[in-house]
Amino acid sequence: MRVPLSWLREHVDLPADLTADGLEKALVKVGLEVEEMTDAGASVEGPLVVGRVESIEELQGLKKPIRYCLVDVGNAEPQGIICGARNFAEGDLVVVALPGAVLPGGFAIAARKTYGHISNGMICSARELGVSDEHEGIIVLPPGTAAPGAEARPVVGLDDIVVEVNVTPDRGYCFSVRGIARELSHSLGGAYHDPVAAVVPIEGDGSSLGEEAYRIDVRDSVACDRFTAVAVRGVDPAAPTPQWMTARLAVAGIRSISLPVDITNYLMIETGQPMHAWDLERLTGPLVVRRAAAGEKLTTLDGVKRALDPQDIVIADDTGVVSLAAVMGGSTTEVSASTVDVLLEAAHWDPLSVARTIRRHKLPSEAGKRYERGVDPQITAAAAARAAALLAEHGGGTVDPRVTDVYAVVPPAPVTMAVTRPSELAGIDYTQERVVEVLTMIGASVEVDGGRAVVTPPSWRPDLTDPADLVEEVLRLDGYDRIPSILPIAPPGAGLSVTQRRRRTVGRALADAGFTETLCYPFVGVGVLDALRIPAGDPRRDLVLLRNPLSDEEPGMRTTLLPPLLGALRRNLGRGLRDLALFELGTVFLPGGPVRVAPSAGVDGLPPAEELRAAEALLPHQPWHVAAVIAGDADPAGWWGAGRPADWADAVDAARVAAEAAGVTLTVRAGVDVAGGPEAVAPWHPGRCAALLVGDTVVGYAGELHPAVCADLDLPRRTVAMEFDLDAVPIPGVSTAPRLSGFPTALLDVALVVDAATPAGDVASALTEGAGALLESVRLFDVYEGAQLGAGRKSLAYKLTFRAADRTLTGEEALAARDAAVAVAADRFGATLRGA
Repeated sequence: MRVPLSWLREHVDLPADLTADGLEKALVKVGLEVEEMTDAGASVEGPLVVGRVESIEELQGLKKPIRYCLVDVGNAEPQGIICGARNFAEGDLVVVALPGAVLPGGFAIAARKTYGHISNGMICSARELGVSDEHEGIIVLPPGTAAPGAEARPVVGLDDIVVEVNVTPDRGYCFSVRGIARELSHSLGGAYHDPVAAVVPIEGDGSSLGEEAYRIDVRDSVACDRFTAVAVRGVDPAAPTPQWMTARLAVAGIRSISLPVDITNYLMIETGQPMHAWDLERLTGPLVVRRAAAGEKLTTLDGVKRALDPQDIVIADDTGVVSLAAVMGGSTTEVSASTVDVLLEAAHWDPLSVARTIRRHKLPSEAGKRYERGVDPQITAAAAARAAALLAEHGGGTVDPRVTDVYAVVPPAPVTMAVTRPSELAGIDYTQERVVEVLTMIGASVEVDGGRAVVTPPSWRPDLTDPADLVEEVLRLDGYDRIPSILPIAPPGAGLSVTQRRRRTVGRALADAGFTETLCYPFVGVGVLDALRIPAGDPRRDLVLLRNPLSDEEPGMRTTLLPPLLGALRRNLGRGLRDLALFELGTVFLPGGPVRVAPSAGVDGLPPAEELRAAEALLPHQPWHVAAVIAGDADPAGWWGAGRPADWADAVDAARVAAEAAGVTLTVRAGVDVAGGPEAVAPWHPGRCAALLVGDTVVGYAGELHPAVCADLDLPRRTVAMEFDLDAVPIPGVSTAPRLSGFPTALLDVALVVDAATPAGDVASALTEGAGALLESVRLFDVYEGAQLGAGRKSLAYKLTFRAADRTLTGEEALAARDAAVAVAADRFGATLRGA
């Protein structure tokens, strides 16, 4: 929002010596963010004067029309100036930059010979002076503006300070001179003059409509709760917009179009009320405010034909839709160069509907910016009356005294606040009188009863809906600088929790094992679950859906870490990397049933404990998982030899590393045997998938991804992955450091022949159980299957390490412990010593 200081002075009494720096500080004091402050007078250096064109000579024989003009600039003799513009005549007042002047952009003016004449200066356009983008002709001043030779800067607005304010969504009333002037009156204490209060109302109202009054049919009072219209007839289509108005519009960044349109834009900037001008001759029948019907289309003023949505608010006549309400009018009813009868509209529209329409059609507009932030519904009649008066004054029209005003505005709801609440939050003592004074200052009505203030916000402040909003107003207008800047003393921390320490330990362990940690967005879509071959009915398909997702393709929260993690793997592969090992620690979101919406809590204080517990009970279960993926070589190739591609065992090993860091030892089983079928182990290859168990509980899976999954996700063949539920792994108690023995070990090997389906880990557990306390470690070092063992049989070779804490073991003791271990394996699995 850009506005000149001179315009603000019309509506608030400001100090005569107010500087740009003082203006900025005054605006910042009341919480307005100043984007830029421009001293327009400094943009043009040197002599800039008003001149009167005495004579014009058309130069002949040139490729383009050029004029040699004699211009009275207040000197003894008129100055000769070359000019190519055609929009002025003899006797017109113009703006002249004399030799020695420097225009914006460093363009220096000097006397020079051109087209056979000496040009002593330049007749300036608005763009050349930097006051607007208009460059179709030079500036022609109204007769009597100033005498030749007079300083031109005040005439064209170059003696002003222009401030640009960044208006936040909750301060929509500041999208106007009216709103900013009101805030300056609060900041500097000057008297405020409301431009709306100064409007002379049109005599007559909608209760006495005659045959010629324009009819409005509002069919959706929620979408439009007020619609005011007044006609101005007999307007001169050629009437120019006053120069002062075009200059102010130019400062605001709005180009001049025509007198009726410029007046509506001018009042939008001044009062914050967007308006629309209709050509009465192009309207057929009454105007109808409604929602769009399916299949309706509208060509808007920008020339684009738009398909309308049933949620769009539109204005229609008997011919169909003629305007996308609050956003942009239609091309069929716009004011043109032949318009003589104008219908002026000022309405109040539902902010939410306007915002959705703007985003749906990607059609931002100055009017839309204001409507979606909230416009004062009580000023439509005043804005229409002011627009009609200006149009009649400058366009020669006659104002129809019959005003159409459809009114269904719901008054603002009162807000109750404890008078002591601002003091409690700010830590500074605000008296009851000061709280009431500030709230009254912003336009609210306040009634105090027993220490509680019942505040009815003004119509232009739709953002004041909660006690916290009122507290903010008290703090803001009394002065944020009065609030002491004292940081509270932070209580001593209890350090990391047990679960936090465990997660960090697991992350460090995987990083030490060569994996790179990733942090992925937790959003997924049904498409990636299809690609992972997750079957219907699987709990992982039960997604928590977001109401406003960042992407329509990923509207849900992840139930497994693999989809985002595999997406990160694919992106890095696409950037040229080939050997990758990634992992992630994060939460998944498991609803376990329909997700219900928590009730709205108040913002006046901390919700009660029972409300917090009820809200937490509605949240989905969010356990922490750990997942890892590997593609390419697990061991790189080099001068030492060929590399080793990663396989399912590397995924299992990654799971074991993470589990050991978490303080537990995983038991590994064939995934299909545990899950009960190939579909249950998706997205892994059913023949190369391991179930990860802690005790008898399956906590996750590891192995090679299914070939179809790799193909659908554009991943290398035989990509491997693992994932398990870290929260399902019990937290171990305090570990006791092992007692180290200085006595030598006894190493014995044992090869056992078992059924081919027997897990090697189960056999190792049986050996450990049978060997007793003397066994220090057991390690599988060979697996053999051959014809001499028989069909369906395999040989498992283990290295057993025995050690005593208090003596050197004898051979007999070690052999006895080994035999005991073999006996348990034989009893449990039918194992026999190989070669026995």
